[in-house]
Amino acid sequence: MEIKLCSLLPLSLCFFLLFNCCFAQIEQQQGFLEERLQQQHRRGRPRTDCRIQSLSAREPTRKFDSEAGFTEFWDRNSEEFECAGVAAVRNVIQPQGLLLPHYNNAPQLLYIVKGSGLLGTVIPGCAETFESPQRERSMRGQESREGESQYRTGGDRHQKVRQFRQGDVLALPAGVTLWFYNNGQDRLVTVALLDTSNPTNQLDQQFRHFFLAGNPNPREQSGSKYEEEIRARREQEQGEQPQRRQSGNLFDGFEQDLLADVFNVDQELVRNLKGREDQRGRIVRAENFDVLSPEFEEEEEEQQSHRQRREREHKGRRGSQPNGLEETICTLRLRENLGRPSRADVYNPRGGRISTLNSHKLPILNFLQLSAERGVLYQNAVMAPLWNMNAHSILYILRGTGRIQVVGDAGICVFNDEVREGQMLVVPQNFAVVKKAGNRGLEYIAFKTNEQAMTSPLAGRLSAIRAMPEEVLMNSYQISRQEARSLKYNREETTVFAGRRSSRGYSTRAMEYALTAVEAFLKA
Repeated sequence: MEIKLCSLLPLSLCFFLLFNCCFAQIEQQQGFLEERLQQQHRRGRPRTDCRIQSLSAREPTRKFDSEAGFTEFWDRNSEEFECAGVAAVRNVIQPQGLLLPHYNNAPQLLYIVKGSGLLGTVIPGCAETFESPQRERSMRGQESREGESQYRTGGDRHQKVRQFRQGDVLALPAGVTLWFYNNGQDRLVTVALLDTSNPTNQLDQQFRHFFLAGNPNPREQSGSKYEEEIRARREQEQGEQPQRRQSGNLFDGFEQDLLADVFNVDQELVRNLKGREDQRGRIVRAENFDVLSPEFEEEEEEQQSHRQRREREHKGRRGSQPNGLEETICTLRLRENLGRPSRADVYNPRGGRISTLNSHKLPILNFLQLSAERGVLYQNAVMAPLWNMNAHSILYILRGTGRIQVVGDAGICVFNDEVREGQMLVVPQNFAVVKKAGNRGLEYIAFKTNEQAMTSPLAGRLSAIRAMPEEVLMNSYQISRQEARSLKYNREETTVFAGRRSSRGYSTRAMEYALTAVEAFLKA
């Protein structure tokens, strides 16, 4: 018996080693496949020529007025927007205003600039989990095509309705039906970035919205006659036909008799469904609006924040790969607030704060391939020059003023100008950018075209300059060792630098010095 056990021991050891090797190979192959799929996903993004010689801080060029607000679009055909493969839209909704149900052909990140309201999403296949008290009764004397029927009175069922407020970022997938309602006392202002080059959009890179109600575009106001001439000239040069003005919503294209048969309703109701005669626009007034939705509670949000911290710590111990059980498609978390000071990831009490949002903090961003950054720079504060390693960055100025400089691959400054509230600036991938707040400070939201966008600073404690040996700096810039040490260690902050309370002339010289340093680094 002892001999048999001794002979089985080496055999068991062999099986043990064999199984371990097999499991290791399986895990390695899974990791390789995941990485390969991500690379294919990135390669699947439509490429455009990014021969950018100059950038501009742009404002919306098209405006659609509605009964209870208006919608504005940035020029999608501008060189920098084409390079980034994105589109941008801003909605201003008056109190009791309803942005009609619609869906888009691209995923979007939407930031709540001002106000509060309700967001409704309709995800196919998900249950109607919000229901108010109701009772049912039979419809006697009225027979449908299938015989006796019933209907509900005194109640309603619908999918989840989410509350949102100023500072929230909403992650919205492509093809999901959306509606917004302003249930507050102030105007609701939202700005959204749509990633038209995302693989989920298999059409062209034009932003398309599909409305399910109303007449979306009854009245359009262009930004200027000059912009109209540019758009007409571009269409003529490219041999494109002017786009047909949309007269109604999605149902307007179907035959009336077919719709009456599909919904089993009369012709008059179908005419309202098509919305051809509706002149209210895409944002309508809805005074009697009673939708079932829970109210905001600070305690509930604190508990959610605490739960998210525990989840992040747990993921940090076991790795960040999802196991498929965190969220289902019907219970996706779509909202994250970046406006609270306590939410900051980088904070300098003399300079400002930076809050980031990526797929680790909001898992749905893995699917959308987008992320965001919220920046608050105090008076005259400077954000370290940096470049985005794996994403385009689209800046929208929320409040205040400041100066931004962007430098391209040839060491040429492609943007050097003042920016103000309401403007949008596209910073292409790997282009270096530096921001300096004005006397009233500077606040911005940056949308980025990668779910885990990474930056590399040029100055500060975590910068590329700080990480290089002194000999490299001395020989690269033809400077002394003492100058190299000053270049490395004179700034102990990480990202946000405190502003100097000095004359305007000194501030201008400081910006020129920062720009010169960036140009020298890129040329080297």
